[in-house]
This record gives sequence, C-alpha cells and structure tokens, in this order.
Amino acid sequence: MRDQQQTRDLVEQAVELAMQAGANAADAVFSASRSSAVQVRMGALEDVHRSEAEAVGVRVFAGQRSATVSTSAFDPDSLAELVTLAIEMARQAPEDPFSGLAPSDLLAKPPFAEFDDWDPIEPEPKVLQEMVLEAEGAALAVAGVTNSSGCGTSSGASIRGIATSGGFSGVSRSTTHSLSASIVAGEGAGMQRDYEWHSARRAADLEYPHALGRKAGERAVARLHPIKVKPGPMAVLFEPRVSTGLLGHFAQAIAGSAIARKSSFLQERMGQQIFGPAINIIDDPFRLRGLRSRAFDAEGVTVRRLALVENGVLMSWIAETASARQLGIAPTGHAVRGISGAPGSGPSNLFLEAGERSVEQMIASEPRLLVLTELIGQGVNPVTGDYSRGASGFLYENGERVGAVSEITVASNLIEMFATLEPASDLEFRRGIDAPSILVPEMMVGSA
Repeated sequence: MRDQQQTRDLVEQAVELAMQAGANAADAVFSASRSSAVQVRMGALEDVHRSEAEAVGVRVFAGQRSATVSTSAFDPDSLAELVTLAIEMARQAPEDPFSGLAPSDLLAKPPFAEFDDWDPIEPEPKVLQEMVLEAEGAALAVAGVTNSSGCGTSSGASIRGIATSGGFSGVSRSTTHSLSASIVAGEGAGMQRDYEWHSARRAADLEYPHALGRKAGERAVARLHPIKVKPGPMAVLFEPRVSTGLLGHFAQAIAGSAIARKSSFLQERMGQQIFGPAINIIDDPFRLRGLRSRAFDAEGVTVRRLALVENGVLMSWIAETASARQLGIAPTGHAVRGISGAPGSGPSNLFLEAGERSVEQMIASEPRLLVLTELIGQGVNPVTGDYSRGASGFLYENGERVGAVSEITVASNLIEMFATLEPASDLEFRRGIDAPSILVPEMMVGSA
C-alpha cells in the first residue's frame, strides 16, 4: 500500500495532467486498503482472507459540464490517456449550473488534525484465529446455545488522498479492527439467532473476545420462547443498536441533496423546534479514534464540530458544494464520495446527547413497554416521515420482563417520534453514528 507522500504525489499529478489536457478545473481522489480476515464456525476454521485494493478517480470540468473516471493504472501515460478521455466525456455531458469545486476560501489548510486512529500493529492470522475461537467458545458455553452461525474478525488499513486544482492537497490514513459473533439458541422451529459486534481503530480498544462472545450467546438465549403481543398503542424503547437507525434517518432527512430535491420530511423545518427542548444532536469530526473522524471532507473543505440540533431546534443542513449552491448556503464540510461519481453529503461522528434517566428508570415508569433489539425491513418514507418496521425484542409490564417478542411491527411518523422521544443515559461511542437508548412514548404495535 502506498505511503502518505506517494499518495499525495499521485493525486497532485492526476490533477496537473487534467489541467494540462484542457480541463477548466479538476480534482482527484485516491483510495487504497488492505485487510486480513478470519472466519470460524463450531471450532473449525472456515476462511482466511487477505485483500488489497487501490484506485484513483479523477473528476474534470469543462465549463459547467463534468465527468468522472477511475483507474488502477497509475503510470503517467495511463493517467494522461484517462484524463483526456474524461475531458471528452465532460464536453458531452449536460450542463449543471451548480457543479464545480468548493470555494477556495473554505478549503482546509495544514497542519491537519490527527486522531490517533493509526494502529502500527497488524495482527497475524494466527492471532485473529485465536480471537474468534475464544469468542465462539464463550458463546457456545452459554446454557441454551446450540449452534454458531459463525464468528469473524478482521484487521485492515486504508489511506486516502484528495487534491484539487483549487489548491487543496491532503492525505489521511486509518486502521480498523472488528470482531463479531452470530449465535443460535434452541432447537427446531423454536431456534433463535442473535449477534454481537464491535469495531475500533486500534486492536487494543476492541471488546474482549470472551465478553463479546458471551454477550452474543446470552442475547440469543434471551430470545427463546417468544410470546404474542396484543396489538395497539404502546411505549417503545429502542436499544442503542437500533436507536442509531433513528439518527440515521435524521441525517438523511437533512442532507443537502434531499432538501434541494424537496424530498425530505424536514423540508421546511429549518430553525424550528422538531425535538423536545432537551435534545441536542452533534456532529464531531475531531473525536480521537473516532470511526468517522476526518480533518477535511471529500472536497477538501474544512470541518468543524457542529450542533445540528440545539435545544430541540434544527440548526443546520449537511451539504456538499453542489447542493449548498442549490440551497444558497455555504458548504458545511460534509462532502463524502467514492472513487467514481460526484460527491454527496454525510455526517462524521454523529451523536445524540445522553439524557438523564437510566434505561431501568424508563422501563419502570411505563405500565407496558416494548424494548426493541432488532428492526427488519426498510419501511421508512423519506418524504413523509411515515415509519413502519418489522421488529423483535422484549415485552415489559410494570417494570418486569414478561418475555421475548418477535414478528411484530411498530409504526408511527418520524416527525411525531422526534417531537416526543427521550434519550436515556447509556450513550456509548461504538459505531460512528451513536445514540443512547431512545424512549418513544407511543407507537402502534401490530403483528407482522
């Protein structure tokens, strides 16, 4: 895998070649990654995998027309041929009055922030195998566990470089380690499955394999013997592994492209109270070892810690340059992009601030409550906010767990859910988009 200087040289060379070939403006993105992965099942090694990939994408502008091309051939002749083709393609593309590079005065300048997200130690396959065997062994030791769907771990590194003809050049690199266990409990038609998963920038920060495996086993056993739930309105508590989905729906609804297309249920809500007055939602690109930390966005725009919702009031969209121009605002430093295609927008380390009450206090306060541990399907309308998902979890009555539930649906509207939800006090930063458990006082519950 290329080092930081080689990456910088490559993207700068690609931009220089594009300008020499006649582009009015250009940018280049390079991405390289390597990873090792091990998968086991029932104590037997199923797969050992090693992969490496690298590619560069070049976007060129001919007036208000643009085209993007990508390649894994990095020699000067191949790059020169590629950018010439891209310019020919751009000249045939339709005009877009909002296309173009980010404003030069908004570009990030070195020295760039660092996040302690590079692990110099790459575990050997033998170490990875020992980790997953320990996790699976701990899961299989849980009474009631009968099988394993597989346990896996991976270790990888990536490097990414961006250069623009507007004067920006930057390189970032990071490592990622992950561990997962998928476990089965019970027999025959009564079998239930659950899982546990964790990812971190440094191997030392991963959850211990024994603890992770045991948690996966206990979760699977807890789902045995599901009971029926009487349909009707009910309080619903989303545990963190599913509450983050609500935050994801919020992020999609405030994306500049969705607002520009008028396809968001929050279309006309800027500056309005959409959550309760105790709710704050923060986008923080500077978190140390954060899974989505970044010193600049995918267009080279400077980033900052931003309160998207403050005291329940919607304060900002998240927009890359093109959608920002459509909306008449400045880019917010949230551009994301792959090797090919134009940038879109997305959050960095997004989180909903924790509330004051514990999960236990919330459960005890409701005469009848569902705790959701898994959501199924994609029944969310981004235009209206209508929300209907398959779900499973646990039924509580008067603070006591009655039993597991499955094959149910929960339905409401995200506007109503946002206005009434309450976050619990159990926020942990594990995913990059993070939320504590979330209590919604009333949703319609039905049988799937």
